[in-house]
Amino acid sequence: MRQVLSGSLVEHRKALLKPQRSVLLRTGSKPKIDSDPHPADQHVGRQIATVRVQSDVSQAQLARSIGISFQQLQKYENARNRVSASMLYEIASSLGVPVSRFFEGLPGNDETRVEARPLPVDERLDFIASAEGRRLIEGLVNLPPRVRGRVSSLIAALGEELALLDTKADSETAGESAPAEYKTA
Repeated sequence: MRQVLSGSLVEHRKALLKPQRSVLLRTGSKPKIDSDPHPADQHVGRQIATVRVQSDVSQAQLARSIGISFQQLQKYENARNRVSASMLYEIASSLGVPVSRFFEGLPGNDETRVEARPLPVDERLDFIASAEGRRLIEGLVNLPPRVRGRVSSLIAALGEELALLDTKADSETAGESAPAEYKTA
């Protein structure tokens, strides 16, 4: 009889020690997790990149000074990861700017504004923060001011010309006649 009791006791102890799964009851549909970064995170990331570029600091230099990898800094600048308040403080301290600098221009940050508009995505900031943009800016800064002005005028003229060519191609595709200056005899 003792053997039967001790056998059931062992089984009972095993059952008590066995981890129990908790069962969650869902009453509604699974909550949707938004994969796009919040506009405020995008804005702060762009501001970090802008201040860093304006301060002539590379991603590697800034990352080293605040104790993170440059890949992590890239994630902050691209808003793939959110920046914590303490990390934002470290970044601001390292770049020598107030933390509020990263929030300048953020809709809703001004007390006089009631309605916040969505933040525009400015491709110029993305380009300036890129390696290609940084090389271009460094090259331009090394030019004499007069030459820099001429290069700037050349780039503007090329941009206008390309825009006109795009307009011509679009109008020909739509069956409209091209502007007179682009008609050939």
